[in-house]
Amino acid sequence: MFIPGQIIALLTFPGVIVHESAHQLFCRFCRVAIFDVCYLRFENPVGYVIHEPPSKPFHHLLIGIGPFFLNSVVGLLIAFPAVIPVLRFDSGNLLDYFLIWLGVSISMHAFPSTGDAKSILEAIQKKDVPFWLKLVGTPLVGFIYLGAIGSVMWLDLAYGIGIVGVLPNLLVKLLA
Repeated sequence: MFIPGQIIALLTFPGVIVHESAHQLFCRFCRVAIFDVCYLRFENPVGYVIHEPPSKPFHHLLIGIGPFFLNSVVGLLIAFPAVIPVLRFDSGNLLDYFLIWLGVSISMHAFPSTGDAKSILEAIQKKDVPFWLKLVGTPLVGFIYLGAIGSVMWLDLAYGIGIVGVLPNLLVKLLA
């Protein structure tokens, strides 16, 4: 089933905003100047952060994959208190379902874009980049492209549901 990106962005706008905020946060963490930020628009791309080229290749990697970590953690933390009553006890209320939607919409935007992958790849292909960074960065770029291909088959939604629904259940089972 094909649904245009603008409709997905409208339905999951919190995830787009957190994704771009993560890029911005990692730019600040790496002391990379930011020129422009757009948290949400209904064009392609739906959000962006324009920044100066990082001086260190590792910073390219951090800025590019930052949303993966931030969106995953924020989505999990927001939905966790709601998922337990809904999935474990079948006793959710409207707020619980709102928090689950919010967590899924944030988590499903964790995947870096192909533009992020291209930027990381260009940075790590330079001659003076340490071998270990090439060794780590190259497969990450491959996974980003696979994620982009998989998003056509709703991999991003499956990831969001996994972070919000499966992970809390596993944690409860491990701790109970």
